[in-house]
Amino acid sequence: MTARIVTPRQLLIGGGAVRRLADVLAGLGLGRPLVVTDPHLIEIGKLDIVAGILDGAGIPWDAFSEIREEPTTDIVAAALAKLEAGDYDCLVGFGGGSPIDTAKAVSILGRGGGMMRDYKVPVQNDALGLPVIAVPTTAGTGAEVTRFAVITDTETDEKMVITGEACVPLAALVDFELTFTVSARTTADTGLDSLTHAIEAYVSRKSNPYCDNAALAAMARLSKHIRTAYAEPEHAEAREQMMLGANQAGTAFSNASVALVHGMSRPIGAFFHVAHGLSNAMLLPAVTRFSAASALPRYADCARAMGLCDAGLGDQAAVAHLLEELDRLNRDLEVPSPKAYGIDEARYMEVAPIMAEQALASGSPNNNPRIPDAEEIVALYKQVYA
Repeated sequence: MTARIVTPRQLLIGGGAVRRLADVLAGLGLGRPLVVTDPHLIEIGKLDIVAGILDGAGIPWDAFSEIREEPTTDIVAAALAKLEAGDYDCLVGFGGGSPIDTAKAVSILGRGGGMMRDYKVPVQNDALGLPVIAVPTTAGTGAEVTRFAVITDTETDEKMVITGEACVPLAALVDFELTFTVSARTTADTGLDSLTHAIEAYVSRKSNPYCDNAALAAMARLSKHIRTAYAEPEHAEAREQMMLGANQAGTAFSNASVALVHGMSRPIGAFFHVAHGLSNAMLLPAVTRFSAASALPRYADCARAMGLCDAGLGDQAAVAHLLEELDRLNRDLEVPSPKAYGIDEARYMEVAPIMAEQALASGSPNNNPRIPDAEEIVALYKQVYA
């Protein structure tokens, strides 16, 4: 098998990387960015960092900051209107996965026109629009390196997966110092999102040796440092390792794909407005139990990479350690069940069959070691509820 690996043209990683933004733009021949961000980053002064860099270099810019939680087609349309009303030559996605995914979607829609749903899976979007420069402020989504964006259709509540080379940022600046002020809840959710990326990339039916290395390295970093980052937000080593792990996991799943957890997670987010990383965390232990027997050696490798057992321990016992740790992580990081989160049980059970169909339509469950049917997915939704 020949693996096709797609990554940004430039990847700057390390403390202070964001200070190179103006240099990166100049090196790429760009000089009129629209910064796509969210109100929270303005409120806490994070956008001031970017403003100072661009203003100091004499680069004209403006910001679109209407993004709230998960990006929707309405938000993408508003951002596109802002883009078309100005004279911009690139988009800077500054924030978590939502601003970066919005920038990707605007780039695609700005080039091709039409409706966002015209570009969802199984469509492959490889024709490039305006360049996207990604500057992540959380250690989680890996959006700065991936060929995916996730946008919720406002009319149907479907979380649509957009994929293709057009989603890969031209450059990414990965600066762990931007994550010091991230809340404990977001730290946990994005960190568990990254761990899910790494595990699913490794057990995916589309796995390959290049991505295997990145996935295993990510698991080792994330599992070692996530609790410290959660408890001590300004712990520099933990924050740096989480950022590196998130980036490696992003590279892995972008080129090996995610699987059943992500397929099931997106509809929960769309219907009940649960943050993407949190909905992944709700599902990860149960889906891993469902899948483990179909890829026992691969899941055992995950346990070994995470330092949960000796290298010589048998696969069955190693996987038992993995399952115990996933449960323990959710307890330690205070991950609520859908019920504890406040999701109405009657409504949840009512839409479970619709969520199952949407999960299957995303294509992600087909990458899972054990490929479920709709009834099995509904059963898993019901299992994790309480």
